[in-house]
Amino acid sequence: MNYVAIDFETANQSRFSPCAVGLVVFNKEEILEEYYTLINPNMEFDPYNSIIHGITEEDVIGSPTFDDIWDELRTYLTSHLSIAHNASFDMSVLRNTLDHFNITYPEIDYLCTYIISKNVWPGLINYKLNTIAEWKNITFKHHDALEDARAAAKIFQHALIESDVEIADELIQKHRFIPGKIFEGGYTAAKSPKKSRRKSLKVNQLNI
Repeated sequence: MNYVAIDFETANQSRFSPCAVGLVVFNKEEILEEYYTLINPNMEFDPYNSIIHGITEEDVIGSPTFDDIWDELRTYLTSHLSIAHNASFDMSVLRNTLDHFNITYPEIDYLCTYIISKNVWPGLINYKLNTIAEWKNITFKHHDALEDARAAAKIFQHALIESDVEIADELIQKHRFIPGKIFEGGYTAAKSPKKSRRKSLKVNQLNI
Protein backbone atom coordinates (compact mmCIF):
# COMPACT_ATOMS: atom_id res chain seq x y z
CA MET A 1 0.00 0.00 0.00
CA ASN A 2 1.30 3.46 -0.90
CA TYR A 3 0.99 6.66 1.12
CA VAL A 4 1.84 10.31 0.57
CA ALA A 5 3.49 12.46 3.24
CA ILE A 6 2.97 16.22 2.94
CA ASP A 7 4.50 19.30 4.54
CA PHE A 8 3.88 23.01 3.99
CA GLU A 9 5.99 26.03 4.91
CA THR A 10 4.17 29.37 5.15
CA ALA A 11 5.18 32.95 4.38
CA ASN A 12 3.55 34.37 7.49
CA GLN A 13 1.05 33.51 10.21
CA SER A 14 -1.82 33.27 7.71
CA ARG A 15 -2.86 29.70 7.05
CA PHE A 16 -3.39 30.57 3.37
CA SER A 17 0.21 31.67 2.75
CA PRO A 18 2.04 28.47 1.70
CA CYS A 19 5.44 29.29 0.20
CA ALA A 20 6.70 25.72 -0.22
CA VAL A 21 5.30 22.21 -0.30
CA GLY A 22 6.96 18.82 -0.16
CA LEU A 23 5.34 15.48 -1.00
CA VAL A 24 6.78 12.00 -0.58
CA VAL A 25 5.07 8.89 -1.97
CA PHE A 26 6.16 5.77 -0.08
CA ASN A 27 5.21 2.34 1.17
CA LYS A 28 6.28 0.32 4.21
CA GLU A 29 9.69 -0.47 2.73
CA GLU A 30 10.82 2.46 0.60
CA ILE A 31 10.33 5.95 -0.77
CA LEU A 32 8.93 5.81 -4.30
CA GLU A 33 8.59 9.40 -5.47
CA GLU A 34 9.23 12.95 -4.28
CA TYR A 35 7.79 16.32 -5.26
CA TYR A 36 8.86 19.79 -4.14
CA THR A 37 8.15 23.31 -5.26
CA LEU A 38 8.32 26.84 -3.96
CA ILE A 39 4.97 28.63 -4.07
CA ASN A 40 4.40 32.34 -4.62
CA PRO A 41 1.74 33.35 -2.05
CA ASN A 42 1.54 36.89 -3.44
CA MET A 43 1.73 38.36 0.05
CA GLU A 44 4.34 39.68 2.44
CA PHE A 45 6.72 37.36 4.24
CA ASP A 46 7.04 37.61 8.01
CA PRO A 47 10.77 37.85 8.86
CA TYR A 48 10.20 35.34 11.67
CA ASN A 49 8.93 32.71 9.22
CA SER A 50 11.84 33.39 6.86
CA ILE A 51 14.29 32.86 9.71
CA ILE A 52 12.69 29.48 10.44
CA HIS A 53 12.56 28.05 6.91
CA GLY A 54 15.01 30.30 5.05
CA ILE A 55 12.61 31.25 2.25
CA THR A 56 12.22 34.93 1.33
CA GLU A 57 9.97 36.93 -0.98
CA GLU A 58 12.81 37.12 -3.50
CA ASP A 59 13.10 33.33 -3.55
CA VAL A 60 9.53 32.83 -4.76
CA ILE A 61 9.57 35.38 -7.57
CA GLY A 62 8.61 33.46 -10.70
CA SER A 63 7.38 30.45 -8.69
CA PRO A 64 3.89 29.05 -9.36
CA THR A 65 0.94 30.10 -7.24
CA PHE A 66 -1.04 27.51 -5.32
CA ASP A 67 -3.81 27.34 -7.91
CA ASP A 68 -1.15 26.68 -10.58
CA ILE A 69 -0.04 23.48 -8.84
CA TRP A 70 -3.33 22.38 -7.27
CA ASP A 71 -4.29 19.85 -9.93
CA GLU A 72 -0.98 18.07 -9.41
CA LEU A 73 -1.25 18.19 -5.62
CA ARG A 74 -4.83 16.93 -5.72
CA THR A 75 -3.80 13.88 -7.74
CA TYR A 76 -1.25 12.92 -5.09
CA LEU A 77 -3.51 13.61 -2.12
CA THR A 78 -6.64 11.89 -3.41
CA SER A 79 -4.79 8.82 -4.71
CA HIS A 80 -3.19 7.85 -1.39
CA LEU A 81 -3.78 8.03 2.34
CA SER A 82 -2.07 11.27 3.39
CA ILE A 83 0.44 11.47 6.25
CA ALA A 84 1.69 14.60 8.03
CA HIS A 85 3.44 15.41 11.28
CA ASN A 86 1.22 17.73 13.30
CA ALA A 87 -1.33 17.25 10.56
CA SER A 88 -3.66 19.81 12.12
CA PHE A 89 -1.32 22.52 10.81
CA ASP A 90 -0.73 21.18 7.30
CA MET A 91 -4.37 20.29 6.73
CA SER A 92 -5.40 23.70 8.03
CA VAL A 93 -3.03 25.34 5.53
CA LEU A 94 -4.53 23.19 2.78
CA ARG A 95 -8.14 23.98 3.71
CA ASN A 96 -7.57 27.70 4.19
CA THR A 97 -5.68 27.99 0.92
CA LEU A 98 -8.42 26.13 -0.94
CA ASP A 99 -10.91 28.56 0.63
CA HIS A 100 -8.74 31.51 -0.40
CA PHE A 101 -8.85 30.37 -4.02
CA ASN A 102 -12.52 29.29 -3.85
CA ILE A 103 -11.57 25.71 -4.68
CA THR A 104 -13.94 22.92 -3.65
CA TYR A 105 -12.46 20.50 -1.12
CA PRO A 106 -11.66 17.06 -2.53
CA GLU A 107 -11.93 13.92 -0.40
CA ILE A 108 -8.67 13.38 1.48
CA ASP A 109 -8.11 10.85 4.26
CA TYR A 110 -5.12 11.44 6.52
CA LEU A 111 -3.22 10.36 9.61
CA CYS A 112 -0.97 12.39 11.91
CA THR A 113 2.46 11.02 12.85
CA TYR A 114 2.49 13.23 15.96
CA ILE A 115 -0.58 11.40 17.26
CA ILE A 116 0.74 8.06 16.03
CA SER A 117 4.11 8.56 17.74
CA LYS A 118 2.52 9.43 21.10
CA ASN A 119 0.70 6.12 21.09
CA VAL A 120 3.29 3.84 19.51
CA TRP A 121 6.19 5.22 21.58
CA PRO A 122 4.78 6.55 24.86
CA GLY A 123 7.06 8.25 27.34
CA LEU A 124 9.26 10.37 25.07
CA ILE A 125 10.26 13.83 26.28
CA ASN A 126 8.20 15.36 23.45
CA TYR A 127 6.90 14.41 20.03
CA LYS A 128 8.34 17.14 17.84
CA LEU A 129 9.42 15.99 14.40
CA ASN A 130 13.11 16.60 15.08
CA THR A 131 12.96 14.79 18.43
CA ILE A 132 11.49 11.61 16.97
CA ALA A 133 13.73 11.81 13.90
CA GLU A 134 16.84 12.00 16.08
CA TRP A 135 15.61 9.11 18.23
CA LYS A 136 15.06 6.99 15.11
CA ASN A 137 18.36 8.08 13.51
CA ILE A 138 16.58 9.90 10.69
CA THR A 139 18.83 12.61 9.28
CA PHE A 140 17.02 15.62 7.84
CA LYS A 141 17.03 19.42 7.58
CA HIS A 142 14.18 20.68 9.73
CA HIS A 143 11.71 23.20 8.22
CA ASP A 144 12.54 22.21 4.67
CA ALA A 145 9.18 21.08 3.26
CA LEU A 146 10.53 18.09 1.35
CA GLU A 147 12.84 16.95 4.14
CA ASP A 148 10.08 17.28 6.74
CA ALA A 149 7.72 15.24 4.54
CA ARG A 150 10.43 12.62 4.08
CA ALA A 151 11.02 12.46 7.84
CA ALA A 152 7.29 12.01 8.47
CA ALA A 153 7.23 9.20 5.91
CA LYS A 154 10.11 7.42 7.63
CA ILE A 155 8.48 7.83 11.05
CA PHE A 156 5.31 6.25 9.67
CA GLN A 157 7.37 3.37 8.26
CA HIS A 158 8.91 2.83 11.72
CA ALA A 159 5.43 2.87 13.29
CA LEU A 160 4.20 0.17 10.90
CA ILE A 161 7.25 -2.02 11.46
CA GLU A 162 7.39 -1.63 15.24
CA SER A 163 3.64 -2.19 15.56
CA ASP A 164 4.12 -5.44 13.61
CA VAL A 165 1.52 -4.52 10.99
CA GLU A 166 1.64 -4.35 7.21
CA ILE A 167 -0.72 -1.53 6.27
CA ALA A 168 -2.33 1.60 7.72
CA ASP A 169 -5.71 -0.06 8.30
CA GLU A 170 -4.06 -2.57 10.62
CA LEU A 171 -2.19 0.22 12.43
CA ILE A 172 -5.46 2.12 12.88
CA GLN A 173 -7.19 -0.98 14.21
CA LYS A 174 -4.37 -1.97 16.55
CA HIS A 175 -4.02 1.45 18.19
CA ARG A 176 -7.62 2.62 17.65
CA PHE A 177 -6.55 5.78 15.82
CA ILE A 178 -9.23 8.04 14.40
CA PRO A 179 -8.19 9.20 10.90
CA GLY A 180 -8.91 12.72 9.73
CA LYS A 181 -10.88 13.49 6.61
CA ILE A 182 -11.36 16.50 4.34
CA PHE A 183 -14.49 16.46 2.21
CA GLU A 184 -16.63 18.85 0.25
CA GLY A 185 -18.05 21.33 2.73
CA GLY A 186 -16.03 20.35 5.77
CA TYR A 187 -13.53 18.16 7.59
CA THR A 188 -12.99 15.98 10.64
CA ALA A 189 -9.70 16.09 12.53
CA ALA A 190 -7.38 13.15 13.15
CA LYS A 191 -7.57 12.16 16.81
CA SER A 192 -5.94 9.98 19.41
CA PRO A 193 -7.80 6.82 20.39
CA LYS A 194 -10.73 7.33 22.71
CA LYS A 195 -10.02 6.16 26.22
CA SER A 196 -12.63 3.94 27.74
CA ARG A 197 -14.27 5.46 30.75
CA ARG A 198 -14.64 3.13 33.66
CA LYS A 199 -17.26 3.95 36.18
CA SER A 200 -15.82 4.02 39.65
CA LEU A 201 -17.85 2.11 42.16
CA LYS A 202 -18.08 3.56 45.61
CA VAL A 203 -18.36 0.99 48.32
CA ASN A 204 -19.89 2.13 51.56
CA GLN A 205 -18.32 0.39 54.47
CA LEU A 206 -20.35 0.05 57.61
CA ASN A 207 -18.39 0.58 60.79
CA ILE A 208 -20.02 -1.44 63.50
